[in-house]
Amino acid sequence: MKKIIVSVSNDLITDQRVHKVCSSLHNNGYSVLLMGCLKSKRKELLTRTYQTKRFKVFFTNGFLFYAEFNVRLFFLLLFSKKDILLSNDVDSLLPNYLISRFQSKKLVFDSHELFSEIPELVDRKLVKNIWLFLEKKIIPNLKNAYTVCESIANHYRENYNTHFKILRNVPFTRSVEKKELQFSTDKKIIIYQGAVNLGRGLELMIDTMKYLEDYIFLIVGKGDILQSLQDKVKKENLVDKVLFYGKVTPSELKQITPNAVLGISMEEDLGLNYRYALPNKIFDYIQAEIPVLCSDLPEMKRIVKDYGVGEVIIDRTPKMIAKQIQQMEEKDYHEQLLKAKQELIWENEESVLLELFDNLK
Repeated sequence: MKKIIVSVSNDLITDQRVHKVCSSLHNNGYSVLLMGCLKSKRKELLTRTYQTKRFKVFFTNGFLFYAEFNVRLFFLLLFSKKDILLSNDVDSLLPNYLISRFQSKKLVFDSHELFSEIPELVDRKLVKNIWLFLEKKIIPNLKNAYTVCESIANHYRENYNTHFKILRNVPFTRSVEKKELQFSTDKKIIIYQGAVNLGRGLELMIDTMKYLEDYIFLIVGKGDILQSLQDKVKKENLVDKVLFYGKVTPSELKQITPNAVLGISMEEDLGLNYRYALPNKIFDYIQAEIPVLCSDLPEMKRIVKDYGVGEVIIDRTPKMIAKQIQQMEEKDYHEQLLKAKQELIWENEESVLLELFDNLK
């Protein structure tokens, strides 16, 4: 049985893409060890069918975190038994690449996003150039790689002449189960789920709520701009119309989302990473059988239009978005959602993953 060590820079708990990959590999005869890190003293219990290992880090963000994480991961990989290495994103690629060269092990790379193009690096040219340097040195040498969408695969091919397979971040198939929310309301719920970070269009949606009388906006998640959004809601006197639900487990989220009548994915065009984004929340909305309102960006637009499961934002102004949401209420997306729900599932996607691992170069 071939042993795969999978590495990622998070705490493993909410990373559903990595969990799906590890589950598929484990269920198809591979021995899997997933490595991540602990950034807090609280150690939430993980129950997985495959092995997991999380190591503590002293630094929780910035350069010192990535430096510590990469050094510690290098030595863990060096002294661990393995046949195959699977690196998730550029922030874990260097130690995996070095070990694969030193010990002649097969390396697989999963690019969840264009890491060097994330909005947090837009104004940090030195840091961005470091990640770009690593990309340019390593990615052209990769023989086994996959990513989440066609646009990112094309970017890597054009810039590094490297072929990436496409493995979309779709969920496992599931039935709709609703959970009673922590609050009661007779208004229609618009939901956002995911990281509360820069460039997600959350400020715009909060402003839009001024023009929607019969709706509330539910934000499920945490992130860097959470406090500033909460301050904005108080300042704009929207505390009854915008609710912050906090971070929940993936299993809880599956039961919360179906309470909404609409899911939003309103990312801004802040560089290539967002322009090419295909957020997994879009697929989660589809599984919950609620229509989607998304940005006019190529990957998310393609899904929403091709499957007819929602609308693309025409005008990014609060009044016009409010009008578009009200018009969506008059349409019936149910049949299209049911069809998309049956097709856009991990069970249909994992064959790409298994074919790659069964035929490593």
